[in-house]
Amino acid sequence: MRIIALGTGPFAVPTLRRLAADGHEVLLVVTRPPRGRRAPPAPMQVAADELQLPLWQPETVNEPAAVERLASLAADLLVVCDYGEILKPPALAAARLGGINLHGSLLPRYRGAAPVQWAVLNGDAETGNTVIHMTPRLDAGPCLGVQRVPIDPDETAGELEARLAAVGAELAAEVVGKLAAGTAESIPQDPAAATKAPRLTKEHGAIDWSRSAVEIKNQVRGLQPWPRAYTDVRRAAGGEPLRLIVHQAAVAGPAEAALAAPGTVVATSPGLIVATGAGPLELVSVQAPGKRAMPAADFLRGYPLAAGDLMGQFPAS
Repeated sequence: MRIIALGTGPFAVPTLRRLAADGHEVLLVVTRPPRGRRAPPAPMQVAADELQLPLWQPETVNEPAAVERLASLAADLLVVCDYGEILKPPALAAARLGGINLHGSLLPRYRGAAPVQWAVLNGDAETGNTVIHMTPRLDAGPCLGVQRVPIDPDETAGELEARLAAVGAELAAEVVGKLAAGTAESIPQDPAAATKAPRLTKEHGAIDWSRSAVEIKNQVRGLQPWPRAYTDVRRAAGGEPLRLIVHQAAVAGPAEAALAAPGTVVATSPGLIVATGAGPLELVSVQAPGKRAMPAADFLRGYPLAAGDLMGQFPAS
């Protein structure tokens, strides 16, 4: 197959490598241009350089000149993954078979930019990958292949995304093979079952201690490696609140946490235990401003806390 690969982030890299290894003719790798003078090269740019594949970084692939360049390559197929721009009908029509997209969810669940993160945030036990035949509507095209993957209850979104990317390359390669052989079958999505997975912002990281311990643990997992969950801590003795990034948390702790108000520190030994709206939560690994991530026990040696200190969102005085 003569293929144009469009992708920017790390989720797309295993698929590009698999297409090249399978002997497909990758005519061009298209990535989004870097933002800022010091921006590091995109993962797909690095992979294209390593594979010695031609690279192109247009501001948009939807303008007429860009569509003309894509069409001039006479490609059989566009393979899109983690690209960052919705392709309009003229761009999709630039290849003989149109475009396919590898998406990190069981569509129609979690259409949007952050499907892996929202699956973890919501505490799902299972997710997967879907390859769709692309249409102008976001992640709404018919399904050409589906792959189901269990989620470990302690797995972070970053860990899960890397795992989905690796196995998703196999699914993408399988679908490309079926398209080449003319044996691919498509199944329409049920729009009534669609849910959204919008792009995350730093504001998603603020921990609301009135939520349950399980929900907050899932928030910590789902926001790794970005934007990361955070909370302020304020000692009862006074002083300015301290911003803490929470890297790892576990549902555990003493029974007295059930009697404390959400956000109250109830124990600092052997673990840092905080009351929530339902059950205690242990902060296993945290990071203070200007410091590296560290076990909570190491943090407490430099910044002692006591039962009755509070966590939440506190305005600086």
